[in-house]
Amino acid sequence: MARQSLHSGQRGLFDLEPPGLVHVDEFISASEESALLVWARTLPFQPFAFQGWLGKRETVSFGWRYDFNESRVQRAAAIPDFLVPLQKRAAGLAGLNAAKLEQALVVRYDVGAGIGWHRDRPVFDQVIGISLQSPCVLRFRRRDGHGFRRFSLDAQPRSAYLLSGEIRHDWEHSIAPMDAQRYSITFRSRRGT
Repeated sequence: MARQSLHSGQRGLFDLEPPGLVHVDEFISASEESALLVWARTLPFQPFAFQGWLGKRETVSFGWRYDFNESRVQRAAAIPDFLVPLQKRAAGLAGLNAAKLEQALVVRYDVGAGIGWHRDRPVFDQVIGISLQSPCVLRFRRRDGHGFRRFSLDAQPRSAYLLSGEIRHDWEHSIAPMDAQRYSITFRSRRGT
């Protein structure tokens, strides 16, 4: 497993990447990815709901769930035993005890689904995402004077990324619309715990 920052050629228009971004290719093996996909396809996905609007992606939360219609975090079903080995590995990437990764979010993106510009809710701290089945373009931007500093990361299947510090709190990110179905598993720590 090669730990790195951005791949060469993926820094967009800027040579300096923000502190707090780590990207790892082949974070999981092809057989681990296959097992995770078989498991994920059995989950009771629900459309992503945001203030009365339904997104093209579908989600299942474990540990904690952020309700965007009520603007609050709520308890969800416990992180399943099946995800615990991946939770431990993700915690290692972030330098955390696995118990600190209190939320797991599984997302299914169908063709055309993406995520608009945002920062994860402040109730959460470090974010570790694992890409499954298809690649995605993870885009970053930060207001800089009258415009934005921007760059993109091609997140390939089986890769993982960590957002902490500056990249997590000062930059926004988004995911370009999908060309093929994709799944992701995102672990988050909670602030102040």
